[in-house]
Amino acid sequence: MSFQMKKILWLILSIPALGMIYGVMSGNALSGDLLHPSGEFSTRFMIIAMIATPLNLIFRKCGWSLTVPKWLLRHRRAFGVAAFVYAILHTLFYLIDVGALSTIMSDFIEIGIWTGWLAFLIFIPLGLTSNDASQRYLRSAWKKLQRWAYPAAVFTLLHWLFVHNNYGPALVHFVPLAILELFRIYCVYSEKSRKSAK
Repeated sequence: MSFQMKKILWLILSIPALGMIYGVMSGNALSGDLLHPSGEFSTRFMIIAMIATPLNLIFRKCGWSLTVPKWLLRHRRAFGVAAFVYAILHTLFYLIDVGALSTIMSDFIEIGIWTGWLAFLIFIPLGLTSNDASQRYLRSAWKKLQRWAYPAAVFTLLHWLFVHNNYGPALVHFVPLAILELFRIYCVYSEKSRKSAK
């Protein structure tokens, strides 16, 4: 994709964030009102980045050659970085909304809170190393580091479930991801079994 098209993609990904920031700074929105939207955008972009590989694998297995899964695969890093940026926004809105350090510390023992913090802490090295320079420097360790996206996704799911106490919306987002990842794992192990049987 050309540099111009990359800028267009980043602009599209940033539109919700710019609206949220403007809302808070202009006084038209409270940080507490933006907690859920910012968290949802972070989760959705994370899921889009994670489904790129298994979705492309499914289409290849079926003999289909469509642009969408290939496009997602090429640009999954942009969605991963966007997920990290929205996670930062989500955390900032939470800190502003809560305000007091004592309240933050007392909330920390709740499973819905510490799972969110743990997911965010995992996101930090993933987001900071999502660039070509880090990939060249870390080499094979880069892929191992990026696999931490899976536990981050699990903690994100737990955070969503326990904070909102509503399984429906969370499962709508995460069940397709789980199915696609299980299919990817099946394909990987089937391929290994086939090669070892030769």
